[in-house]
Amino acid sequence: MKDIKERVRDKNPKIRNPAARLPKELVRSAVLEAKEKPRELHEKSSGQSESPTQYGTEKIESVQYRAASVAGKSIGKTTYQGGKKLAGVTYRKIKERKSRQEEAKAAEEAMEQGAESGKKLIKLKPEQAALAKENGKRQVKAAPRVVKVSGLSQEKIKTQASMQKQQMEKSLQAMQKARAAQMARKSAQASAESGKAVLQVTGKGSKLSVQGITAAIQKGVVALEKMGKWIAAGGSAFLLVFILIVGIIAGAAFSSNSESSESLSEEVLAYTSVIQQYASQYGIPEYVSAIQAIMMQESGGRGTDPMQCSESPYNTRFPHTPGSITDPDYSIEVGVQTFADCIRQAGCSSPQDMDKLKLAWQGYNYGNGYIGWALQRGGYTEANALQFSQEQAASHGWSSYGDPQYVPHVMRYYSGGSLFAGLFGNQQIVSVAMGQLGNSGGQKFWSWYGFDSRVEWCACFVSWCADQSGLIASGNVPKFSLCSDGVSWFQGKNKWQSGGTTPTAGMIIFFDWDHDGTSDHVGIVEKCEGGRVYTIEGNSSDQVRQRNYAVDYSSIMGYGVIN
Repeated sequence: MKDIKERVRDKNPKIRNPAARLPKELVRSAVLEAKEKPRELHEKSSGQSESPTQYGTEKIESVQYRAASVAGKSIGKTTYQGGKKLAGVTYRKIKERKSRQEEAKAAEEAMEQGAESGKKLIKLKPEQAALAKENGKRQVKAAPRVVKVSGLSQEKIKTQASMQKQQMEKSLQAMQKARAAQMARKSAQASAESGKAVLQVTGKGSKLSVQGITAAIQKGVVALEKMGKWIAAGGSAFLLVFILIVGIIAGAAFSSNSESSESLSEEVLAYTSVIQQYASQYGIPEYVSAIQAIMMQESGGRGTDPMQCSESPYNTRFPHTPGSITDPDYSIEVGVQTFADCIRQAGCSSPQDMDKLKLAWQGYNYGNGYIGWALQRGGYTEANALQFSQEQAASHGWSSYGDPQYVPHVMRYYSGGSLFAGLFGNQQIVSVAMGQLGNSGGQKFWSWYGFDSRVEWCACFVSWCADQSGLIASGNVPKFSLCSDGVSWFQGKNKWQSGGTTPTAGMIIFFDWDHDGTSDHVGIVEKCEGGRVYTIEGNSSDQVRQRNYAVDYSSIMGYGVIN
């Protein structure tokens, strides 16, 4: 027996022969069996020719396996049966999930705008189910290995079964939420149809209807801020508010032909900072969304000439042939400069001046010659856009000229001129103000207000930014040149927040430097963080500058609340 142990044992003295851990009686029987068993019997079972030593080694391992099997038989059987049962249940649940996959996808679309947290819950559903299925498979596969190792206790088996049960319960909860979201989507669609019918009765031009819709949506946005808590609590209030908001927005969408119906591509959105840079450089920072809509129509943001402006007279680096520009940033610069020229020629006063904005858009496609031609005929119309195209094609001997439907095509991606412009004006007014940083003298602002010569222009600057953001037209901010008039208006509308409180971005901040109770300076709140208020102010050392103050700074008189 010593000789046999020496043959199968590794030569490394640090590694013990596993046979040494077996009961002596089992080892002795295995050795005797190995000596007495003829080689032919082993060859018949294995199909290979081996030495007696190898055969003996394998028999020892077989005895070891049988000993372990006896010790773990009951545990292995229990684990195998439990794993098989759990796997079967999980498989049935997975089949049910697949049948509802379409409902889950539709629910995700319905929750996209207002329920990001809910969307994530729905997306986790297939992952949880897949995890449950995988755990079930592992449990089944683990059963025979447990027989060999015999290392699992009854307590571990119970723990694993409990974990599997929890995973299944999570999967079922996710499925239930998917069903609830699907019901929300159907209800939202019904609300949208109702909103459309109401708008058709009251008329698209009804001022009362639009104001009512805007007010309702503003309340809905406030409710959405609490949505995360409702989702976490599993309350049905989330679904009710979401249905209401989606229905109102969907109905309101029918009231304005200028409302965007298609989203911007990721490629266009990636160029936002570059567009903002050149829009500010060429004096049209408030038209960023209008430029994005052009890029979306021209190229979707793809290619080396995303603004498709190689033929523009402002292109001085590349040939004036279609697609010749090979530098996307330069394409954006040329495109923005070209559009800025169109805005000026069209006499467009703001992104909400839709008649002139349409004229500028069509001029971007046809060339500036169209703008002067159209102004002589009363401005842009789809009819004269078609007429100009036909006349130009005939005079050049071409089959077509430009895109007579360019304006409707661009407006698919534009929302800056709709009734929603004032809804999200808080952040928009900050963006507009940021685009004016560095302006010196303020002539742009006090002359816009109507003054013939320089005045203290901090209030004119705030009013100009509010007008460019659609906040004056929507009645959320007054047009004022005296700070005291601005304070009186906000206080009279119960839209006043006292100094020392924490403001939010877009609020109008009023200062009282000499503490006499009369405001003598005004700006726009950019943000508030770390106990400090960050502002953008006109006429700060005769420039548009960024400043910051402690929240409890004594000269802060208070804030005008926009929404």
